[in-house]
Amino acid sequence: MTMKHSVSEQEWHARVELAAAYRLVALYGWDDLIFTHISMRVPDTENEFLINPYGMMFHEITASSLIKVDQQCNKLHDSEYPVNPAGFNIHSCIHTAREDAHCVIHTHSLNGTAVSANKDGLLPISQQAVVVHSGLSYHDYEGIALNPAEQSRLVNDLGNNHFLMLRNHGLLTVGSTVADAFLFMYIFEAACAVQTRTTQNTEHLVQVPKAIVDGIKGQTEIATKGLGGAIAWPALLRLLDSKSPGYDQ
Repeated sequence: MTMKHSVSEQEWHARVELAAAYRLVALYGWDDLIFTHISMRVPDTENEFLINPYGMMFHEITASSLIKVDQQCNKLHDSEYPVNPAGFNIHSCIHTAREDAHCVIHTHSLNGTAVSANKDGLLPISQQAVVVHSGLSYHDYEGIALNPAEQSRLVNDLGNNHFLMLRNHGLLTVGSTVADAFLFMYIFEAACAVQTRTTQNTEHLVQVPKAIVDGIKGQTEIATKGLGGAIAWPALLRLLDSKSPGYDQ
């Protein structure tokens, strides 16, 4: 049964956008069964968030199946599914610390996890990697995210950046919209995929000069016409309508 007529118009739009992001992560093969998360702040609220039902595959998620929770991960409406508190432990502190963090995407993709285990991290060897380097942080692995004390360290490591590499764990992006967070993750994942296909001998890799890295943020704004992720989002929704319909129910 759809929740469309039992929530506000703003919340329903947010649900559709977030469900689309889950479907796209599955479509691109970045999901890890049921074990990662994408969260979104409910519009016009301070401490209400949408997150996946723990037990559903990403390709199954719909706007109505998403669960609304408070800052302590308490469900705010009935659902047959629980919410994974370990996942929300990561997301909740970022939403709290960053007013612009309306959407947080976290993945355990093979490419991203492989690069996160590299001592040198993500190398500036591709255009995608250079874009990521415009706002990249690292956070050391502390085990499965069950310890609330880790939250302050994670927030400090992220700072004001939009890309966070979780060492030995995976990737995380922060966006003011679902479209931005998804585009950031697409670029992050592509950068990691390129690196995993290169030789591990970094002596043979051509790295982009720092002057270009430092100027890339302005160039990306020009390339996206100042629209950020919104420039690609309508096309991505058309892709979903063709490949994975039903997310908006």
